[in-house]
Order: sequence, then C-alpha cells, then structure tokens
Amino acid sequence: MATKTALHRSHRNRPQSIRWDESSPLSMNVETREGNFHTRHGHFAGGASDGVEVIEVDNGAVRTLILPSRGMSIWRMESGEVSFGWRSPISGPVHPSQVPVFDPSGIGWLEGFDEFVVRCGLESNGAPEHDDTGQLVYPLHGRIGNLPADSLAIEYNEASGRLEVIGEILESRMFIKRLRLRSRIRFQAGKPDVELLDDVTNELSDPAKMQLLYHINVGPPVLGAGAKLEAPIESLAPKDDLSASEIERWNEYDAPQQGYAERVYFTRLRSDETNLTTAMLRSADGECGLGVSFKTSGLPRFVVWKNTAAESDGYVTGLEPATNYPNTRSFEEKQGRVVEIAPGETAAFRVKLHPLCNAEAVEAMSKRIAALRGDEQPETHNGPRPGWSPGA
Repeated sequence: MATKTALHRSHRNRPQSIRWDESSPLSMNVETREGNFHTRHGHFAGGASDGVEVIEVDNGAVRTLILPSRGMSIWRMESGEVSFGWRSPISGPVHPSQVPVFDPSGIGWLEGFDEFVVRCGLESNGAPEHDDTGQLVYPLHGRIGNLPADSLAIEYNEASGRLEVIGEILESRMFIKRLRLRSRIRFQAGKPDVELLDDVTNELSDPAKMQLLYHINVGPPVLGAGAKLEAPIESLAPKDDLSASEIERWNEYDAPQQGYAERVYFTRLRSDETNLTTAMLRSADGECGLGVSFKTSGLPRFVVWKNTAAESDGYVTGLEPATNYPNTRSFEEKQGRVVEIAPGETAAFRVKLHPLCNAEAVEAMSKRIAALRGDEQPETHNGPRPGWSPGA
C-alpha cells in the first residue's frame, strides 16, 4: 500500500533554531511515522536562517535534513557515528532572501553556501560571466540552489519499504525560460543509501539549453590528512596552473592549511554497460567514506574541488557529477557541453549517495571502483587541457 502526505506550510509557532545536535532536539511542526521511517517537517527561526523550511527523514540507517527552501538541497546527513557535511564559515542554512545571487561581482552565491549537497544550474552552473559592458549575465553556479520548492509531498510505499520526499522547483523568466526541476529524494527502509532522482522539463514552446552540477561537499571526519579520493579515471586534467602544481597528488589530501588556495581537477570517469560509475572519498584510516554513484549518460563530467584551507575558513572537498565543467556558460556552450531540451521534453539525472561507516563497506566500494577502472591507464594531462579550460 502506498500513502502520500502533502506538506502544508505553516509559519505559525515556528520552532527554535534547529541544531545538528541531539542535545538540542529538532522541534518540528509536523511529525509522522511510516513503517520504519520517522519524518519531521518545520522551519528554522532567527537570524539568516529564519523561515528556512526543513524536512528530516530518519530510516534507522541514515538521518537526513532536506531544505525545500534552498532548491531541495541536503543540508546534513548522518549514518552510524559519522556525520556528512562540512563546517562552512557562513554558518547557515541561509534563507535565499539573504543571498545576493545577482550581486554585480557575480559571486553572491557564496553567501549562502554551506550544504552537504547543493545543485548548481539550471540555466548555468559554472563561473560568473559578464558581458562586454561589465553587466552580470550568469551568476556563479546559477539560481536553482536559492529557489524554493513547491508541491511538497512525502510518498511511502509499504510493500517496497521505500519513502520519497518530492518537491518541484521552477526557474523561469518571461520570454526567456521556464525550466521545472522535479526532485525525488529516495530512501529505503533500513538502508543508508540516499538517491536523488531529478527530472528537468522545458515548459516553453521553444527549445531550451541547460546545465546541472551536483556540488557534494565533504569535511571531517571523512576528510582529513591522508584521506584519498578513488575514482575510475578515464581522463584527467587540472583546471589551471595552480592546480597543475599538485597534479601528482590530485586525489590526496593534507591537514588544514592556512592560506591554501583551492585546486580543481576536471575528469571523465569510466562506467559500466549501464552507464553507471562510482567515486569515493575514503578516510585516512579506511574506517569511513562517502561513495557517489551516477549515470554518465546524463552527467558525463566529474569535477574534484580541493579546498583544504584552515578549518575556520572552510576545510572541504567537493565531489561533483555534472553535465559540463564549471567554466563560463559561453565557453561551455562553444564546446558543446550544454543540454538541449526540446519543448515539453524532460532530461533525467540520477545520483546516489553511499555513506560508508565501517572498513568493510569502504573496502567493498573500493573493489567496485577498481572493477570499473580495469587495467587501462588513465589519460592524464599535466597542465590545463585545451577545450576543457579557457585559455589552455
């Protein structure tokens, strides 16, 4: 038997500020139980987080906080004794009304950035771009992560033991675009994996072009000195000369370092016969990790973001499945790395998160990646690759 619960928003009697801490329990407006699932729905109160909508899902194996107000981002996730996410210096979640996405600098998006998983897109997902007069055309990482979801619902299927949190986000502008993202975040009873099933529909009568990137951000305890990224690399190149200076250890991580400047690596990954691939960040001791699986048919690019700065400055790494590399929209369009959607057509994107909380799970994921990698050596570029990085 399947049940569906529509989530009706109420801004009355908002709970006190929600903290990711059992000593300060989550106080929610609506609380339900379906089979092995415990779900709660409410809002943050106070400061820059005031009014941010939150849905908590706990299936006994993983506890997840979803932010409908911020494009159905995943703010935090916890499995076993391991917390997944990072400590951003902005201390969010920040209500979209407080994020100046169209700040003339183009980087106002950074004032709201602290999620574990945030989508970048839909019209553009990369670096900010200005026209010849200095007018901002495309802001950093696009708008979708700062748009609210509507049509919220929780669907539970008792027979399959599956629960989905569903929301729709509309990115639109008169005469220009109308892209609807329908997101389903899927949980299975008693299992830690969390699946993101996103469908983007072009609702105008003209063809549309879009980009999408999943910014999956991991800090301690998985990230730390000696942590390592494993991936079935087919081809790899540094984004710029600074990143090239560490190409020999592009997938190795050091302890937090004051003044560290971010390094970025562009890749393509090998996949199986169903176009499925997997990457993993594993801790130095191999006792925990995060695996990310996705379909390369929809997300053919994979970006590694290393930002091992001081912890107070945001010690984090990003594992980023994407339709393209996060350069300016015009550069990526010239390289053919935009998704074209006919009127009424829908493009599908699939990503699965694998929280790994013991050495056995980490080793099993490592073997899966090794099988995808095979015996072929990756194509590695020691400097920025023409066609992948502007000016290369």
